[in-house]
Amino acid sequence: MRKNKIKQMMKDGKPVINGWLSIPSTVSAEAMAHQGWDSLTIDVQHGLVDYTNVLPMLQTISSTNVTPLTRVNWNEPGQIMKLLDAGSYGVICPMVSNKEQAENFVQACMYPPDGYRSFGPIRGLIYGGADYAQHANNEMLKFAMIETKEALEKLDEIMSVKGLDGIYIGPADLSFSLNEEPGFDRPENTKAYSEILKILEHAKKNNIFAGIHNATPDYAKKMIAKGFNFVTVSADLRAMTSRAKEIVETMKGH
Repeated sequence: MRKNKIKQMMKDGKPVINGWLSIPSTVSAEAMAHQGWDSLTIDVQHGLVDYTNVLPMLQTISSTNVTPLTRVNWNEPGQIMKLLDAGSYGVICPMVSNKEQAENFVQACMYPPDGYRSFGPIRGLIYGGADYAQHANNEMLKFAMIETKEALEKLDEIMSVKGLDGIYIGPADLSFSLNEEPGFDRPENTKAYSEILKILEHAKKNNIFAGIHNATPDYAKKMIAKGFNFVTVSADLRAMTSRAKEIVETMKGH
């Protein structure tokens, strides 16, 4: 089976630089896939993407050596299994708040006896290889998002779930849960920043990977220095609009 390159990178202590795809387009996915990212995550939760877009985007990413990931819109087994069957090599699951939810997520990603994923990796076999079923449980990356008040009170029970590879922090929803303004790159004087460091320490203690969403490269580098293994920087739509705005403001003298 094709090895999960980024999973091995994190095991080897190398940070993963992840890109984010929210535009339902094979053209933008292809353009992003040729920029040197370690992985690209297709966002089915807040992006403009549905399954008919995800499939050709996964195929496009798979023409490069970039690892294809997806963020599902909810902890729903049917969607998780379908995206893995389509060739996603990992899943980021939002709003995982307790041990039971974490177990349900992980088990939806894994074939028996470790989970209850149904067999039928229609495109997974093409991308992963003929022995997909024998190795998929170990190769698929499973990230639970920590972003609710309940999750903050149950970090160790979530992170100790067998088969969970790591946690992923959504700073905006995390800020919401702490009664702060939503946003990325949280300043050091915020409650969200303190909780981010607390979540990271619990991940280290439980010997699992830690990922976080960032708005800027400088902040992502800061998070890597703190010990994060996986950093997302910006997104396709944000990169396009911010650069376009910069050009227009330069031309108009603003």
